[in-house]
Amino acid sequence: MKAEAASGAGGRLVDAEAISGAAAGGEVRLERVCVIGAGTIGSLLAAHLSRRCQVWVLTRRPEHARALERDGLRVSGKSEFVARPRATSDAAELPPFDLGIIAAKATDLERVGARLAGLSPDATMMTIQNGLGAEEAIARHGSWPLISSVTFMSGTRHSDTHVEYELDTATWLGPWAPRPPAMAVVEAVAALIAAAGLRAQAFADLLPAQWSKLIFNSAINSVSALTELPHVALFADEQALGPVVRALIDEGRAVAAASGIELYEDPWEMNLLAVARGETNRSDYAHLPSMLEDVLARRPTEVDFIAGAVVREAARLGVRVPVTAALHRLIKGREASWQLRRGSRTEVMA
Repeated sequence: MKAEAASGAGGRLVDAEAISGAAAGGEVRLERVCVIGAGTIGSLLAAHLSRRCQVWVLTRRPEHARALERDGLRVSGKSEFVARPRATSDAAELPPFDLGIIAAKATDLERVGARLAGLSPDATMMTIQNGLGAEEAIARHGSWPLISSVTFMSGTRHSDTHVEYELDTATWLGPWAPRPPAMAVVEAVAALIAAAGLRAQAFADLLPAQWSKLIFNSAINSVSALTELPHVALFADEQALGPVVRALIDEGRAVAAASGIELYEDPWEMNLLAVARGETNRSDYAHLPSMLEDVLARRPTEVDFIAGAVVREAARLGVRVPVTAALHRLIKGREASWQLRRGSRTEVMA
């Protein structure tokens, strides 16, 4: 990742010292944060942020909330501590909060938005999903100003009360143009995340960075979901999967160019960097893209929000993306196969 943002992209790294300046004079109040969804990313955010402010976690399952209340949330790996966020599975029990971080899967956004409807009208909401379309889904359920974000950090959720922090890369965030908060709020959120021990980068315009991550994700997640391979050196090997990954990235670049978006980072270089890092090239650790985790668990993937978003934008702009479209359809077909009962396979194939 870049050490600092290019001035044209409007982004900058925010360190822990910036939090005092961002909130100077009481301009931005971030005293209580609600993290909605406690998977890997939600758990990492909730645990770290609870060291800087009051954090509530809204879970899907009552037993998950009870476990967090009883045992706390242990972080291992790149951080080692036990956090004590509050937790509930009943949205009506949440106190008013200043910032809501939507950390649920993109496939759950409509349900999450419905649960939040009418709550904390003065809050700012931040989406942190892969792909495109999360902001629109949440905006349908309330009038909150919205921060868009994408993250590169990752880990493994070992249980309801234990998450391992594995990849300590940045979260990129910026105001969502149709309903933006003040830039001071965006910078204060980035500063809070950084002060909590994570990495964050604030942008006045997130689209160049968001599309860089989208194109990267569309290629890596799609290939991983179909091959069941983690993100390893084969993805950059010109004698293996490299040409497929490159074709997917080239199609995404063409769509971004047709949209007038100048990418913040080159997705192919992002791929090379990822597989060259110790985190993905060591034999004892290989990053599992989120869609591979979904495939292995036989649950719906976020492909409609990732590769599907590229396909939809390409159709709107009249750009051909045959490789991306083919992988999108193949993954949807794979999802459909899980719904078939073994006893009916012969009938379906006849």
